[in-house]
Amino acid sequence: MLILASSFTDMFKYGVDRSQLHRHSPIVRCVVNKIDTLRQGSNLHANLWSMPAKINKVVIPAAGLGTRFLPATKAQPKEMLPLVDKPAIQYVVEEAVGAGLTDILIITGRGKRSIEDHFDRSFELEYYLERSGKLEALEQVRSIAQLGDIHYLRQGEPLGLGHAVLAAKRHVNFKPFAVMLADDIMDEGSKTLNDMLAVFSKYGRSIVALMEVSESEISSYGAVGVTPISKDLYSIKSVVEKPLPGEAPSCFAIMGRYIFTPEIFDALEKITPGRNGEIQLTDAIGSLIEHQEVIGFVLNAKRYDVGNKSDYLRATIEIALKREDLGESMRKVLLQLAQEQAVFEPSSSDMDSLPLPQPTPGTDFVKD
Repeated sequence: MLILASSFTDMFKYGVDRSQLHRHSPIVRCVVNKIDTLRQGSNLHANLWSMPAKINKVVIPAAGLGTRFLPATKAQPKEMLPLVDKPAIQYVVEEAVGAGLTDILIITGRGKRSIEDHFDRSFELEYYLERSGKLEALEQVRSIAQLGDIHYLRQGEPLGLGHAVLAAKRHVNFKPFAVMLADDIMDEGSKTLNDMLAVFSKYGRSIVALMEVSESEISSYGAVGVTPISKDLYSIKSVVEKPLPGEAPSCFAIMGRYIFTPEIFDALEKITPGRNGEIQLTDAIGSLIEHQEVIGFVLNAKRYDVGNKSDYLRATIEIALKREDLGESMRKVLLQLAQEQAVFEPSSSDMDSLPLPQPTPGTDFVKD
């Protein structure tokens, strides 16, 4: 019976060899015909055979050289650059843990030891804080080492994002997993990762976070061609890495949050190195969609690219403004800067030269 069940499983997964069907009994032929009908009738938007496995593993690539932030990153990882008083990578780890992803693999490289030190215990510091009566700071420091089960793996050579993800194959162990880029920081309270995990639970397919950008910006991202599934969900049909303006399949850009089925490793192993000799994750996604549907999930939260200097500064300011201990003082600083630089408030002569807007019929218009 077990052998027969195993055979039926293979038939559902891989199809039925009808040339051999006449050798079986009428009962077996009936069951096989039913399996074949189910298999052909199932579509890419529904996994009729099994429920998707629960995900608790996340891979965080952090082996990049951080050249956009030189000279600050000459002797320290870019992932350790602070946003107010926490390094960028801690925001990502906290987001992962908040979504239930507690088995964390950080892909590092040479010169990244401070990342490991940050998420480890610091007994000397804890001893000093306890003796000094700084109990709140002590609790903060201790909680960092208790965020999750964090592992580290050196990439060896910076051969691209795809190569970093491929390095996680043994740790992932043929299970679905998430990938989070440390450069992408989500707004506090974002449920993006939770929502993506919910989509995976429903469809059982790889999920890629998307954001609609302007046509002038799309050349800085991986762009996708899509067809709609439902609100905020799209089936990805093509992928182009940093297309030239006017050549992008759409204005949907890939962001730094992914959920992958284990088949992504097959795709990564088959593709050839692309630009600069690197293994591109976008190329692997393009290969994967030839065999398995990949779903695009449109971001519903604010996101900061802290690998970009302007966005890094903006993230720092906005995070500070939301803090109870810093918000009021930061507003005063920004107001003072605005008054000194006259950036946000035009001069009175400029105001006088501006045309007044016309009132909407049926409403009163009052000039301040």
